[in-house]
Order: sequence, then C-alpha cells, then structure tokens
Amino acid sequence: MRSSKSLLPWVVWGVAVTLYAIAIVNRSSLSALGPATQDHFGIDASTLAAFPVIQLLVYAACQIPVGILLDKYGSTVLILAGGTLMVIGQVVMATVVNVEFAILARVLVGAGDACTFTAVMRLLPEWFKPRQLSTLGQITGLIGQVGQLVSVAPLAFVVDRFGWATGFLGIAAVGFLSLLLAVVVLRDAPGRRTALERLTGRTGKITKSSESLAAAPITTVTMAPPATNMIPVVGGDRARRKRETKGPNAREGILARVRRLLSIPGVRLAYWIHFVTPFSAQAFLLLWGTPFLTGGLGLSAPAASGLLSLTVVSSMVAGLVLGPISSRFIERRVLLVIGITLLIMVTWLAVLLWPGMPPRWLIIALLVILPLGGPASMIAFEVSRSHTPRSFAGFGTGLVNTGGFTAALVLVMLIGVILDLQGAGSPETYSLTAFKVAFAAQIPLWVLGLVMILIERRRTTAWMDRHGRTLR
Repeated sequence: MRSSKSLLPWVVWGVAVTLYAIAIVNRSSLSALGPATQDHFGIDASTLAAFPVIQLLVYAACQIPVGILLDKYGSTVLILAGGTLMVIGQVVMATVVNVEFAILARVLVGAGDACTFTAVMRLLPEWFKPRQLSTLGQITGLIGQVGQLVSVAPLAFVVDRFGWATGFLGIAAVGFLSLLLAVVVLRDAPGRRTALERLTGRTGKITKSSESLAAAPITTVTMAPPATNMIPVVGGDRARRKRETKGPNAREGILARVRRLLSIPGVRLAYWIHFVTPFSAQAFLLLWGTPFLTGGLGLSAPAASGLLSLTVVSSMVAGLVLGPISSRFIERRVLLVIGITLLIMVTWLAVLLWPGMPPRWLIIALLVILPLGGPASMIAFEVSRSHTPRSFAGFGTGLVNTGGFTAALVLVMLIGVILDLQGAGSPETYSLTAFKVAFAAQIPLWVLGLVMILIERRRTTAWMDRHGRTLR
C-alpha cells in the first residue's frame, strides 16, 4: 500500500498531463491543415484566420471564469468538463460542411481547452513539493508538445489519406477514452475522491490511504504570499460574502478580484512574460506555419510537416533544459525570458529582412529558435506562484494565461487580414513577399511586451524591497 501511495501523485499527474496533451491536439488540429481547411470550406485567408482567432478569443475570455470555477470546484471537474466540450467540438468539426457550424466547433474546442491547462497546473502544488514545481511545470509543457507533434504530422496524414471526417472523429474518440480514464483516476488533492467515487458515494482504499500525503505542508507559491492587508480589499469580508451570495453583483466580485491581483506588481510581471514569449510560435504552429512554408518558401507538404515537427522537438528539448535552469537561477529567470524573446525577435527579423528567398540554414535556425518561447512562457507561472496568494491560485494562473493567447489571436488575425489586403489570401496567390509583410505584424507586440516587462520588473523589485520579501 505504501508503494501505491507513493506512486499516486505520479499517476494522477500522468493522467492529467495526458489530458493536457490531447487538449493540445485539439487546439492545434488545424496547424498543418490550413490549405486543406480552405479547400474543404472554400474560404479565404481572413476567414481561415477566424477559426483559430475565435478559438483563442474564447480561450482567453474563459481564463478568468475558469480560474474562479477552479478555486471553487477543483481541477477534476474542470478537466472533465473541458474534455467533454472538446470531444463535442471535434465531432461537430468532423460532420459539418457549413462554415458557421465549423466556427461553433472551434468555440467549443477553445472553451474546453481553456479549462484544461490551468486545472492541470493547479494540481501540481497539491501533490508535489515546491522545489519540484518548476521542473514539473516545464515537463508538463513538454509532454503537452507531444500533442502538437501529433497534429502536425499524423493528423495531417490521416486527413489526407482517409478524409476530413475520419481525422477529426479519431481525435474525438481518443479524447472520450481519456475522459473515462480521468473519471476513475483524477483527484484534486490527497484524500479527495475521484469523480466516480463522488457519483457512487463510495470512497476507495487508495483515496483513503492517500490522506497521509497531505500531512506535509502544501503551498502554491515559491515565496511567502503577500499578507492580506497589503492587498486592497473592496468592502471588507462582510461585503465580500454579500457579493458572493447575490447573483446580480457577481460581475463586480470578479472585477474586484482582478483589481486585487493586479495591484501586485509580480502578477502584472507574470502576465507580460506570458504575453511576449509564446505568441509568435503559437501563430506559426496553430495556423500560418504550413502556408508560409508551402506557399511562401515553396516546400512540399511533407517537407513542411517535417519542419514543423522540428519546432515541436526543439520546444520539448528546451523545456527539459529551462526547467532546471529557472529553478537554479530564480533571481535571473526574468532576464532569461528577455534574452529568449530577443533571440526569437532577431531571428525573425533576419528572415523578414533577407533579400529574396532566405537560405535553408536560416529557416532551420528560425524553426529551432522560434519554439523556445513556449517553454519560456512557463516561467510566467513560476513568477505568478511567487506572488499570488494561495486562495487566488487558480484565478491567478488563469489571469496570467490570457497574456500569450491574447497576443496570439491578434497576430493570427493580423496576418490573415494583411495577406488578403495584398491579394495573397489563398493557396493559389500566396507569396514570400506577402508573408514577410504579414509576419512583420509581430514587431509591435514584441516591443510592447518587452517594455512592459522592464517596467514591471523594476516595480516588482521595489515592491519586494518595500515589504521585505525574498524569493525562495
């Protein structure tokens, strides 16, 4: 029993991260299917961009409500709800030919995806020690990238060989089977019951024996959380309880929570770290990578899929490296983020400014360096844990997680619109020059993010000095 108890945290995490990897498959299921999607629905570049933009918009809009629900109902409920929405969304995507219903399918996928990552990250501090969280967070992101790898190669092959419906119904089937496993395995924390145990009203031996795992102190932060008297409280405890019990004032309660969290400079710093690091890779991998490689650089579809797979492998390797580094050099992790962002920015500028066709070595360098932003974005959650009170853990993670996806949806839509404005919005009219102009839309987003990181880093340092806080 002792052995099974010691393995339980890893089993719970393993199932949760599997659901996250499947969520990534759902999120990026159009990544290698841009031209195929245009042919299937008969749409232009702007309409194609609307698919991931609406999906990302729903994802970002759901983060704060998901964070509130997560703090109230726990990770298991959110993961199961998210998985169910994504299964339904992919079934719809597989069976409709109408663009409006296809967009509805992406709305369902975006909402389900929004529930998953934040809930999985919320599980980690309940089952593992603080010193393990940084590395486990990076490994979680790394395993999630396996889902990206599936969507850029096997899914594209299945759709090409067996048809659109078969590919998307296959994703739905895998998601459904994973949900069944989650129902009998996932637990919010040691001693908490699984969804199956809640439904049957019976608590199993494994759940009962796991209660002792909660004996050690569990925390969701890597530094002492801000004292409650340092955070503005709107109306005091009595007013807060009144707002929570009365429906009409629920929105005011959400806004008050947002203000309380954003009053902490470290939370704002975490937001801008997540804003600036992953959006370039997300826009490339979610939609515009395959059109750029095939329509812009003239590569074949198999060659494009292979190069996209290279970006996923690079991201996975970077996750293995960055986790221990950010844990070891906790005081330098923001500088690490700045350095990685500048490296991505400089590499992209070299591609965009290169006269004519960029050399193959530069394209490979781009596809190796570009995905570093994904693992770097995980540092945002380490910074958030350092400054977010435990009672706001889910809410804080959700708030920070909106950053990168907000930037990504803006970029995805801008690229589509700029291509159409140049008359290069379909596979027949794509050109390298048009793509270079479109991808230049990244530059103001990088500048904004880096400037805000520098500002909030200075404010965070001053805040910590003023309150006598140190990272640990």
